[in-house]
Amino acid sequence: MTNAAAALAVALATTAAIMNFSVHKIEEGHVGVYYRGGALLSQTSGPGYHIMMPFLTSFRTVQTTLQTDEVKNVPCGTSGGVMIYFDRIEVVNVLSVGAVYDIVKNYTADYDKTLIFNKVHHELNQFCSAHNLQEVYIEKFDQIDENLKIALQKDLTEMAPGLIVQAVRVTKPKIPEQIRKNYEAMEAEKTKLLIAAQRQKVVEKEAETERKKAIIEAEKVASVVKIQLEQQIKEKEGAQKMAKIEDETHLAHITAHADAEFYRSEKESLANKMKFTKEYMETLRYQAVAGTTKVYFGESIPQMMVDMFGQSPKEAPQSSQDKTKAEK
Repeated sequence: MTNAAAALAVALATTAAIMNFSVHKIEEGHVGVYYRGGALLSQTSGPGYHIMMPFLTSFRTVQTTLQTDEVKNVPCGTSGGVMIYFDRIEVVNVLSVGAVYDIVKNYTADYDKTLIFNKVHHELNQFCSAHNLQEVYIEKFDQIDENLKIALQKDLTEMAPGLIVQAVRVTKPKIPEQIRKNYEAMEAEKTKLLIAAQRQKVVEKEAETERKKAIIEAEKVASVVKIQLEQQIKEKEGAQKMAKIEDETHLAHITAHADAEFYRSEKESLANKMKFTKEYMETLRYQAVAGTTKVYFGESIPQMMVDMFGQSPKEAPQSSQDKTKAEK
């Protein structure tokens, strides 16, 4: 009975040990690859729990989500022979699930050491050896990350399809202390120069502002003067038009009055011409004689009357020699 219990306990312990080494878990965002006797099996597994043959089979997990590989302290020699060091270079990459087996088969599960870390060292030294310190440290530093990304992706497309480089970030390299101090002094001088240039721009801008302000004020005054002058001209033109209208009105009034006088004189002349006929004049003569206050007496009175009314005024005095006059 004791032997049976011991055997059962051994069996249970063995089963638990087998289960412990055969059941394994693959995390989300990873793919499991399996080795048996050191050989890579074609079988892969996704996230979750899986069972494998214990003691003979082992597994590794390969990340298939976005990851960042850091390459630290990369030495780099410039074309001038100056040795500089890049403290940290970050390579953001992602491996597709379908390319896991082929890449692990060709470059092991630690494929990033061969395909990324070593390639970063190589490409960065290629860049440094083609440029001097001034270009690497100052002038073309902003191009290093983009050039490195293009070079890495070109090689990965040929060597490991499915591994994609998303971005590369390069930190400022470390340079010899004496050279660094020289650059700092140079940057300080550049800063002073920039400050002086900016100050000059400010002064020029202020002068330009004052000039524009003066121009605006002058244009404002000129506009006011122009408006006033135009107003005066319009007032003068208005006064001239009013004077012209008044003159025309006065001339029309005088012309109308003259025409009326002329018309009246013409009509009076015509009326007089029609009125003072020979018969009318004779009537007036008789009326004038009849209204006189003189009375003539004597024998020759009839003849005198005949002479007065029958002869011209010049002859009338010669025919009245024998008349007598008496006043009443």
